[in-house]
Amino acid sequence: MLRQFDVVIERDEEGFYVASVPQIPACHTQARSLDEITGRIREAIELCLDVEGAPEAATTSFVTRMAVVRSCPRTRAKRSAL
Repeated sequence: MLRQFDVVIERDEEGFYVASVPQIPACHTQARSLDEITGRIREAIELCLDVEGAPEAATTSFVTRMAVVRSCPRTRAKRSAL
């Protein structure tokens, strides 16, 4: 059965991507690339579901939410000129 969960992916101060699943406590992982984090979080979800079972509030679709903040080089140049 296909299940869907919200996945939050953030980038930490060391450049690692950190993914977590709000509906499954303690389900998280990290990786250096977005491709790698996608595979790792899928594996983490599968392992958590094997151990803990599916949460009652889970939906039947997979949603990935991603927020990446990147400074624009031009913006940095304008700020340093001020």
